[in-house]
Parts: sequence; structure tokens; C-alpha cells
Amino acid sequence: MMTAARINFFQLAPANLKAMINLSGSVKQSSLGARIVEMINLRVSQINGCGVCVDMHWRDLIKQGVDPRHLNAIAGWREAPFFDARERAALGWAEAVNALPHQDTTDDAWRALSERFNETEIAELSYVIATIRGWNVMNLSLRNQIPENPAPGF
Repeated sequence: MMTAARINFFQLAPANLKAMINLSGSVKQSSLGARIVEMINLRVSQINGCGVCVDMHWRDLIKQGVDPRHLNAIAGWREAPFFDARERAALGWAEAVNALPHQDTTDDAWRALSERFNETEIAELSYVIATIRGWNVMNLSLRNQIPENPAPGF
């Protein structure tokens, strides 16, 4: 369903926008690596139904040289052979954290995650999830639309 954006939040709260952009930039500079960060951004955005973010993070992964077939399989990562144990643990954690508070499966996800990531990486990964979830909430609630022609660099 196509609808018009409710407001242009990019223009109306510039200090908040700048803070969100800075937070997004900081999670991309984490020790996790760009591929895992963007895979998490894509998966959480898929779950939350944020078309703007799905489009943006899919395009970013394509720019990184990720095989489009692998990207198409992220929604079914449990059945797909394209993801290593570390990526699977990150995707599982992202799904479990994103499901809170309606469902709590973090204990199982935590076990898999803590076998593959150190505490700093787990904290960084959790910030990635919180950040993309924030963008999803903004885009969805305010009905921000996927641009026909993305801005340069995005």
C-alpha cells in the first residue's frame, strides 16, 4: 500500500536526526565488520516491514559485493547454506532481540551468540539492532516512502 509520508522528519528535528545519523555511523565503525552490520540491518528491517530500510541495506550489501542470491536468502537464513556460524548467531540474536517484549527467546539465542562473539562484539551487535529498530520505527510510523531514485551515496 503506497501512502504519502505523514511528515518530513528529516527536516523537522535536525538535532535528533543528526544524533541518529551519528549513532548509525558509530555502529558501522564497530569491530563486527560491514557485512554483519548490514545483514542485521537488512534482516531486522525485513521483519519490521520497513521498505525504506530494506531497500537501503540491500543496496549497501550489493555494493559490498555480496551475492544477491545470499541476500534473497536472509529471510530464510536457517535453511540457507550461505551463512557461517557467526552470521547465524548474529541473525538469531537480532531476531530474538527484535521480538522483545512480545516474545523472549533470547536465552537460546544468547547461548549461540556467546560461543561466537566476545562481550564487546555482543554489545556492538545489540547497538546495531537497537539503531536499526529505531530507524524502522521512524520510517514506518511516519510512513516514509522508498525513494524512486535513491540519494547519491545511499
